[in-house]
Amino acid sequence: MPRKASATTSTEPPRRSSRITSQPKEVSKAAPKASKKRPAATASEGAAASDSAAKKAKTGEAKSEEQEPPAPQEEEAQPAAIASEDAAASDSGAKESFILYKAATGEAKSEEAAPAPKAEDSAKLAKIEIGDILPSGVTLKNEKGEDVDVAGLAAEKGVVLFLVPKADTPGCTTQACGFRDIHPDFTSVNYDVYCLSADTPEAQTKWQTKKELPFPLISDPKRILITALGAGEGGKTKRSHFIFEKGGKLLDKKNPVKPADSPKLALEFIKSL
Repeated sequence: MPRKASATTSTEPPRRSSRITSQPKEVSKAAPKASKKRPAATASEGAAASDSAAKKAKTGEAKSEEQEPPAPQEEEAQPAAIASEDAAASDSGAKESFILYKAATGEAKSEEAAPAPKAEDSAKLAKIEIGDILPSGVTLKNEKGEDVDVAGLAAEKGVVLFLVPKADTPGCTTQACGFRDIHPDFTSVNYDVYCLSADTPEAQTKWQTKKELPFPLISDPKRILITALGAGEGGKTKRSHFIFEKGGKLLDKKNPVKPADSPKLALEFIKSL
């Protein structure tokens, strides 16, 4: 019996010691758990930091992308400028081709036949009034393309200058043929007759040949002399005639005048001197 009591006493202490020893084990186990939680926190902080860095990088890229668009605008402006230059070049080419077409088809002949006078050309000569002398230093062309010194026209004889708007037109033909028919009457009183117009020498030659005009024709395409005589206003030639005595002094003028009346009135005035 004493042996059983000792056995019971010997077994109880170990149970208590096991409880005591189990407490430290729980503490030691808690410590590792705390240590495991810290790395998780640091990892989450690192992830958050990397996320914020990524966001900043993205926002920075977005800002840089927002600031870059001006460059494409400049690149877009260059094609626009090139397009405008191409359009201007095409317009210029179209104009040149149109001018060449008009020249080839002969549509510009009427414009070349009687060009409007330039202000600088007409300003070279003062207006010629009654009593004034034919201007010196003015050279024009006759129907043959030869030079004609205007001041020298009346050097030896008196001169009748009759002006027509356009060669080989009905009214001008009536006026010219009127001077043709009584031309001997002018030469008999020592007066020469000249027809003055803005037509080209070629146009005047055709007209002269067609109507058998016995007097020279003078071409004044810029209307230099025509304007000085007061018959070139508005870029057109007024039908008229002017009578100069020997030496070039202007004695009489009819501006305007009717085609059929011009030859008769000129001859009557000369005979009345």
